Amino acid sequence: MIAPVVSFDWLAAHPDAVVADVRFYLDGRSAREAYAAGHLPGARFVDMETDLAGPVTDLTGRHPLPTPSAFAQAMSTLGVSDDSVVVAYDDAGGAMAGRLVWMLRMLKVDAALLDGGLRAFPGELETGSAEGVAPGDFTARPWLPADLATIDDAAHQLVVLDARARDRYAGESEPMDARAGHIPGALSAPFAGNLGPDRRFLPPEQLAERFRALGVPNAAGVVSYCGSGITACHNLIALEYAGLGRGRLYPGSWSQYANTERPAATGAEAGQRPGLNVRGEP
Repeated sequence: MIAPVVSFDWLAAHPDAVVADVRFYLDGRSAREAYAAGHLPGARFVDMETDLAGPVTDLTGRHPLPTPSAFAQAMSTLGVSDDSVVVAYDDAGGAMAGRLVWMLRMLKVDAALLDGGLRAFPGELETGSAEGVAPGDFTARPWLPADLATIDDAAHQLVVLDARARDRYAGESEPMDARAGHIPGALSAPFAGNLGPDRRFLPPEQLAERFRALGVPNAAGVVSYCGSGITACHNLIALEYAGLGRGRLYPGSWSQYANTERPAATGAEAGQRPGLNVRGEP
C-alpha cells in the first residue's frame, strides 16, 4: 500500500488518484458550502455524517461506522473503486479526512492524507460541485475486527490513546458529550501533537519519538479514541506513518462511553493502568 501521508508533489505525479474533500465542522458551518466555495481541482465532496457514519442510536457514539453496504454505495457514487488510489484532505491538518483514509486502508484500498491539506495548496481553487463523476465499482466487505476495539477493549486494553484536546481529557471542558473526563488509564495524546506549526505532519522519526515518550514503542495493542471516532484516526495514521504499525480504533469513543455508568477519570493523570510499568508494558 502507499504511505498513509503523501505530499502535493506525490499527488501531482499521480493524476489518476481520486481526490476527496472531507471537511467537517462542529460549529455549525456547512462543509458542503465550504467545498462549493473553493476546493482542490477535481476533488469530490465526502459527507462525514452520511458517507462515513451510520445511524446514531442510544447504544452508539455520535459517529458509528456505516454498514459495509452503505459505505460501498457511498464510495461507488463518489467514483471510488476497489483498485482506486484515494487522497483525502481537509482544512484541519487531516483531523477529519483521516477518518476516510483509515476506513479505506482497513479495507486494503490505497488511501492517504494529503499533507498540509487545503491550506497548503499552491494553486487556484475550483468552485461549484463536481460534475460528471463516473460511478465506481466498490465491493461491500465487512469491517475487520482486528482493526476495531469495543467499549470493553477500551476499558481494559493496556495502552489507550485519547486524541482529544487536553482540557477535554482532563474533564475541564466537555462541549458535546454527556459528561466530562476520560477513560481511566487512557493516555492524553492530542492529535494536534502529530503536526508541526505549519499543520503538516512531523517527520516519521519525530512522530515515533512522540509516541515512545508516551510509552508507546509500537502500535501493537494500542486502542485510539476521541469524541466520536474521527480524530482518533489521526493518531492511528500517525502511528503507521511513523513506522510503528497499526493500532485499533474504538469507534464509539467518549460519546459512547460517557453514556454508560462506567467510571470516568479527570485531571492530568499519568494514564497508567494497574500492573503497568512506565512504558505501558505488562
